[in-house]
Amino acid sequence: MNILLITRGKDPFKGHYAFPGGFVDYGEDPENSCIRELEEECNITGKQPELICVNGAPDRDPRKHVVTIAYHVHVDPTHEVKAGDDAATAKWYDLKEVNETYDMAFDHKDILRKFIGKL
Repeated sequence: MNILLITRGKDPFKGHYAFPGGFVDYGEDPENSCIRELEEECNITGKQPELICVNGAPDRDPRKHVVTIAYHVHVDPTHEVKAGDDAATAKWYDLKEVNETYDMAFDHKDILRKFIGKL
């Protein structure tokens, strides 16, 4: 099984692996924000967001207290991904390898493990 990751193009955690994402705009539904951010960062359209978890530890982001709403999103795996917006790279990785060996930005490794626990 593969998972889509970016490498961050900006601090904090510049160069680290992370899930595509960003901030919810004022007045925007978080599920719509998830789909928008995926398209902005990876040039891929997603659908059917499914909640993985909500993480809100005050120290998870060094910039400020940020609450993460993490979703699993269905995408066409044959569609070519292309980094955009804040992402330096965007590509598919082997889920098992990422879980066992990759360091990730923020608390994204914790989110990954929560996702794996739901499989």
